[in-house]
Amino acid sequence: MDIATVVGLVLGIGALFATALLEGTHLSALVNIPAFVLIIGGSFGATIVSFALSDLMRVPRFLMEALFAPPLGLAERARQLVELAQKARREGLLALEEDARNIDDPFLQKGLQLVVDGTEPEVVRAVLESEIAVWEEREKVGEQIFTAIGGFCPTMGIMGAVLGLMHALGQSDDPKKMAKAIAVAFVATLYGVGFANLVFLPLAGKLKVRVAEKRLLYELTLEGILAIQAGENPRLVAEKLSAYLPPSERAKFAEQPVGAAA
Repeated sequence: MDIATVVGLVLGIGALFATALLEGTHLSALVNIPAFVLIIGGSFGATIVSFALSDLMRVPRFLMEALFAPPLGLAERARQLVELAQKARREGLLALEEDARNIDDPFLQKGLQLVVDGTEPEVVRAVLESEIAVWEEREKVGEQIFTAIGGFCPTMGIMGAVLGLMHALGQSDDPKKMAKAIAVAFVATLYGVGFANLVFLPLAGKLKVRVAEKRLLYELTLEGILAIQAGENPRLVAEKLSAYLPPSERAKFAEQPVGAAA
C-alpha cells in the first residue's frame, strides 16, 4: 500500500471535518444523501458518456495502481541489466536466450529476445520506443478518467445547490425553514468541491506520477538493452544506468561492486 496516498486522503478529509467542528458545525449538518447521489451519480454518469466502456472497465485496476502499487525498484533493474551485461561479455549475446525466457517483465523479455535474435540496434530502439509510447497512451487513460470525474463534481455540486435553493425558496412563507433549507442546499456544493479536490483529482495526480515513474523504468531498461547489445563494459553500463536513479538509490547502487568484464 502507498502510505503517502492513504495519509494524504485521510489528512485532507480529516481537515475538512475538523474545520467544521471547530466552527461549531454539527457533523450531521454535513450529511445530505440526495446531494451525495447527485454528485457521485451525475459525475460518474457524465464520465461514462465521455469514455469507452473498455477503458471504464479498467477503473478498479487504476484505483489499485494508485493506492497499492509497489515501488518499481529502479536500482534492482539497473543491477539486473549490469549482470546481464557481464554475462553477455563473458559468454556472448546468445547466452542471454535462457534469461530472456525466464524474465517476468514482458518489456525486458522482448528487448532481450530482439537482441538475441540479432536485430539491428536501430530496429531494437524503434520497436521498444513504440512499445513505450503505446503503453503510455493506454495508461494515461486512468489519469484522464479521474481528472474528468474531478471536473464534473463541482458542476454537479452547483446543480445540487440550485435545486436546493429552488426548494428553499418554495418555503419563503416560513423564514426559519427557508434559512435551514438554504444551508442544506450548499452542502451539495461542498460535496462537489470536496470530492473533486480531496479524492478524484489527487488520485489522478498519483496515476500521472505512476505512469512517469514506470516510463523512467522502461527508458532505463531500453538504455541497458542497447548497451548490452553494443557489448559495452559492465562498468560503463552501470555508470549510464545510474543516471536514471534518484540520488538516494544512486549512492547505494554505486557502492555495489561490478564484476570485472571478460
